Order: sequence, then C-alpha cells, then structure tokens
Amino acid sequence: MPKIIIDGQSIVAKQGQTIIEAALDHGITIPHFCWHPALSVAGNCRMCLVQVGNQKKDSEGALQFMADGQPDVAWIPKMQIACATPVADGMVVDTAGKRTVDAQEAIMEFLLVNHPLDCPICDEAGQCKLQEYAFRHSRGKSRFDDEKVHKPKRVQLGPQIMFDGERCISCSRCIRFADEVAHQPVLTFVQRGDKVTIETFPGTTFDSPYSMNVIDICPVGALTSIDFRFRARVWEMSFTDSVCPGCARGCNIKIGVMNNEVLRVEPRTNMHVNTYWMCDYGRLTTPAAINDNRTDGPMIRRDGQLQSASWEEATAHAAAILKAARPQDVVVLGSAHASNEDNYALAQLASKVIKTANVDFIKHIDATFGDSQLRVPETAPNAIGAHAVGVAPGNGGYNLGQLAERIASGSVKVLVVLEDTLDSSSQRLAELAAGVDAMIVFSSKASVTAMQASVLFPAASFAESHGTFTNTMHRVQHFKPAVVTQENVRYMGMAMSRWDKFGAPNDRWTDGTRRNSRAAWRVIRDLAAALGTTWSWKSAEDVFADISQHVAAFQSMTYASLDANYGLVLGKGGQPDPVGTVYESHVLKPN
Repeated sequence: MPKIIIDGQSIVAKQGQTIIEAALDHGITIPHFCWHPALSVAGNCRMCLVQVGNQKKDSEGALQFMADGQPDVAWIPKMQIACATPVADGMVVDTAGKRTVDAQEAIMEFLLVNHPLDCPICDEAGQCKLQEYAFRHSRGKSRFDDEKVHKPKRVQLGPQIMFDGERCISCSRCIRFADEVAHQPVLTFVQRGDKVTIETFPGTTFDSPYSMNVIDICPVGALTSIDFRFRARVWEMSFTDSVCPGCARGCNIKIGVMNNEVLRVEPRTNMHVNTYWMCDYGRLTTPAAINDNRTDGPMIRRDGQLQSASWEEATAHAAAILKAARPQDVVVLGSAHASNEDNYALAQLASKVIKTANVDFIKHIDATFGDSQLRVPETAPNAIGAHAVGVAPGNGGYNLGQLAERIASGSVKVLVVLEDTLDSSSQRLAELAAGVDAMIVFSSKASVTAMQASVLFPAASFAESHGTFTNTMHRVQHFKPAVVTQENVRYMGMAMSRWDKFGAPNDRWTDGTRRNSRAAWRVIRDLAAALGTTWSWKSAEDVFADISQHVAAFQSMTYASLDANYGLVLGKGGQPDPVGTVYESHVLKPN
C-alpha cells in the first residue's frame, strides 16, 4: 500500500488510486470540475492541478529534511492533474501552496472568460460548483475586456434536458455519462476551439431512461431540467433525505419543497443501492404522486355519499363496523406502497384485535419496467417489508388470489384496505368489492377504491411522515417528512423551506395546502384503542422500535443506525456494511 504525504498529512493510499481519489478517501477535497468517481478520467478542466514531488535522499538513501524539520522535496517542474496522476510510495503532494493556488485562480479566470453572468436567472444558482469555486479559488476579477463568445442557448438535447452552450465549461461529464452509464453515446463536442459546444449526433436525441442525471453532475447551469426550469430558486426550497417510491430498488433521493409543494426530486448518493444515479421515471413521477389527487380529511358514507367527518367520528364508525362483523368475515389488505410501520400496525390490528387470519397485500410486478441498471420489475417500494412485518395469511386464512371468489360467494362482509387500489390487482376484484357490506380504507390518494369506502381515512404520504421501506436487496431504509400536514406542522418547524417558515400570511409562497392527513399507523393505533386495545406508540420511531423488538429480521435496527449506515440489511442489523467514501458532486447546497 503506497504511503504518500498530502499537505503535510501522511496517508496510506490504495494501490492504483489517483491523487484525487486518495485525498478524498482521507477527507481532503481537491478542487475539480470534470472528474467524477463513476466516470472515466478526462482531464479537461485542469482545476485539480497540484504540485507533486518526492522527498530527497542523501547518497546513503536517507530521507532529507529542511532546517524547520519539513521534508526536503524535489518537485516535478510541471504541475500535475490530480485526477489522472496515480499515487506512488513516497510521493509528496501540495494542494494548498502558493503555486497551486495561483494555478487554481488562473484556471478560474480562464473558465470565466466567456461565461455569461446568468446567475440571476440560472436554475443552478445557489448550488453551482462554478459559483462555489469563484468564491473559494478565484481572484474575483478578470483581465478579459473583449466581447464574450456567444453560443447556442435553449437547445433541447432530449425530452427532459435543455442545454445552454454559453454556460458550458466543456468538462465532458455529460458526454461520458451518456456513453459509459446511460449506454446511449449520442452527445459529443463540436466546433473545437473557443466556439466548442455540445450537440447530439444528427438524427438522435438523448432520451435514455437515465438522461436527467446529467443535470445533477453538470458542474454549472448548462444542463437544466425542462420540468423544473424557472420554477424556484434553490435557496427558496427545503431539501429532505428520502427514498424513491417508484420501484423496489429504493433509490436514495432528496425531495425539494417550496410552498408546501414538491417541485423536484434528485438522487442522493448511496453506494449500496443506487450509487450516484436515479431513473427519470422516479424523478418525474414522484412529485405528482405527492402533490396531486390527494385525500384531505376523514370521510364517512352517509346516504350513499361520502361526507366529511371528524377523526373521532370516522374512528368510532370504523370501530362499530368491525365490532359488528365476525373475524372470519373480515379481510385485511396491507400494501407494498405503505411503510413497514404502517404495515406492522395493520398486521397487529388484524391478528391481535380483529383476530382475522385473512391478511395479504397486492404485488405490483411489471416485467417491462425493469432493466439492467437500477429499475426492477417490482414497481412498489416495500413488498419485502410488508411480508417481513407480518402482512401474510395466517393459519386458516385465505390470500389475495382467493379473495374475488370469496366476495362473490358472500363470505366477505368487511374489507380493510391500506394504501392501495383493488383495480391494480384485477378489475373484477374492484367491481366485486363494491358489493361488500363495508370497506374501511386508509389512502393518501383519491383512488377508485378510496371513493368506494364506507370510511375513508386520509393517510399521510411517505413524504409527510417518518417511516422505512425495505428494498429488493432486503435493505431497510429510513425516510423523513418533507411536506407539512396539519398533524406534523409542529414537528416540521425549522425543517420547512426558508420562505415557507418565514413568510407572512399575505405572501403568495405561504399558501400551499396543508392536508388534514395522518400517518396510517397513528390512525390504526386509535382504531385499536376504540376496539379496546391500547398501544403506547407515540411516534413512528416507537413503532419501529416495536418492530425491532418483535420481528427477528429487524433486530438491532434503529432510525439512527439506518441513517448512519445508509440502511441495514434484514437479519444483519448489528452487522452494517462499510459506508465508504460518499462523494457529492456539489458541496455548496442548501440543507
């Protein structure tokens, strides 16, 4: 293992690493634009220039030191790019000396020669690597007095991506991503020289299912999302760590919110799950899943119509329905869309309170959705978790496949449905379900099944509550609330975006809807209490602690340990995988 010295700090690097990789592993970030750990080395930007040398030795091979005790170094005359220079035993690297700083400032001045002053209108402003380095590694002035080079603006490279050639610094990250990760090599440099820009090959478009990742890795505002363009400034939004519900991969994401509305979703690094990427489907569908077609306030069916009710009225009515039914006449359906906590609470309600063995959930499989990268055929995020916490038929109970015939024969009187739609299983099942005596539904969406309910409880979405999903690799991952509801407003407090929490009542950006919804586990707890069973859960963390205590696969897991280890695998709560080095492409970002 090579031993090297970086800025006076002695470190042990891995064989074959470059200087920038070895430095990052030891908490030292060398300025860079074009380098990315998941892409090949291009060496375009020269921002990572460093001084490299070796400690001098005397005639007998002993290391030489200067009068102040520092190593006497024989520096290589030309500076080296840290992204492409492999480490060697005894190497000495200077990333902060005057010569290095002068080189960084010169590169920044060069890159800014033709860069337009678009910051006031640029979507990247506030999380721009060029802005960040302009503050940290620039002289703050330019000696260039001539007219800047003008390049094409508002060029659509694909259905989701807009390109601004004047902002581009020719780092080639997008070109390499398209070739090496998206496996659609349609981007290239044209017009080499001061007019160099990026185009798609004639007759092609960049429409990969992963195309929007180039927006995240672009170090400037050259590549922007057509979906998000000009909707908000980044500092006006809050960003919350979460998990994508688009499929069972469970890609780690950040949810961007302003005016209590999800405006965008972007990937969050997790080397165990999605590395640095996410698919366009998850990015584009998640905001609508949270913002649109939502339930808001409990409802009870009276005279054939769903009518608004208080939480107490709805809970009492649902309890009366369940009390009047025989356990064997009740069917409880959990959900692969709901959290482990919600499914566990429902499973406990079924087995210990209602005492029915008729428990199951709908599996969502789409063979056309999966691919060889991140997307998997299971299009719901938590099928493995739902089964692991007990959502499965008990002794003598029947499963989903038998449900339609049971309803048709009249042996099902009450259906309890959590966060799913029966028509997603089969249209026949949805039509038959309309004929049962009563249906109790916990749903965040105003779905067909929700509108058929006798009692409808508006469930908080995953973006409005704490909880966990268990992905296709059996990794349990924690998500946090990003959107404010009437229930969680006190908890959210300072977690809201700056404008949302500090805006005045007459400001237009503070009028976002705060829905009257609650986490399903909390509603189920209150329903159990109305049926004579008291559970002491006061938070989602309490429910998860109960799961950890009573479900062997979750043993030794806590929210804190899930966060610290980027998730834990079922059955290995006390044996976390190494976290490793977590690379973030942009550092200057709002929390």
